[in-house]
Amino acid sequence: MENIDLHNHSRVSDGLLSPTELVRLAASNGVTTLSLTDHDDVGGLAEARLAAVEAGIVFINGVEISVTWGNHTVHVVGLNIDPTHHVLVEGLLQIRQGRVARAKLIGDELAKVGIAGAFEGALKFAQNPNIIARPHFARYIVEQGHAKNVSQVFKRYLIKGKPGFVRHRWADLSEALHWIRAAQGIPVLAHPGRYEMGKAKMESLLDEFVEFGGLALEVVTSNHNKEEVEIFAQHVRKRNLLASRGSDFHGPGESFCEPGKLPELPYGCKPVWQMWSPPSTH
Repeated sequence: MENIDLHNHSRVSDGLLSPTELVRLAASNGVTTLSLTDHDDVGGLAEARLAAVEAGIVFINGVEISVTWGNHTVHVVGLNIDPTHHVLVEGLLQIRQGRVARAKLIGDELAKVGIAGAFEGALKFAQNPNIIARPHFARYIVEQGHAKNVSQVFKRYLIKGKPGFVRHRWADLSEALHWIRAAQGIPVLAHPGRYEMGKAKMESLLDEFVEFGGLALEVVTSNHNKEEVEIFAQHVRKRNLLASRGSDFHGPGESFCEPGKLPELPYGCKPVWQMWSPPSTH
């Protein structure tokens, strides 16, 4: 029986495990097809692919791109991409440059509430200094004793309306989808249930996503409860989109579930993995 997980992170972005460690954990959990989808970077794909060959599982190249849509930050996963395509490579470089600037501002804001040295502290937790993200700040803040765990840090300091939140302009939705399609990939709107927007705005987001070439929704993910799974299953049926499945795993103790521990797609959803057969050879 296939066990497919198409959304995971490694230390190349904000995960806790190396690409090799991630693949080995997924394989031990029975995953048969895995994608590594680090934020705005494809630097871990080659290592993960080698580890997947050793583990005897299928590996799909992936990335998760940060997008600004209206006043919202949303994420678009690119699956089965060619990670060497110049359009994608150049687009991701632009985002990474913006990430560093944002991180310095987050450090400044946290200093105002008594958390000194947060930028430098977050860097210690970032294997890739070009992908310094809020989880790296959260781990530093826990280390300094300002909170018990990463979840508490986000609630106190790093989400909208809290002292360490910094608004940032990421890629436009049309840009992100263009980069993915240029790299022969499949654009997937990640964890749509996480976005704090009403039904009308969600409909507008999905309309634009489809208009710009979006092909799939992440229906089953650790961020979705049963009701949200069914809501987004209805969206894919209504819009004739493909459905994806991914744990959004970042690391032990920081994720709702490990790779391979998700329920199946609901009945009537067309799996996104039908788009590649035979498996990716990029």
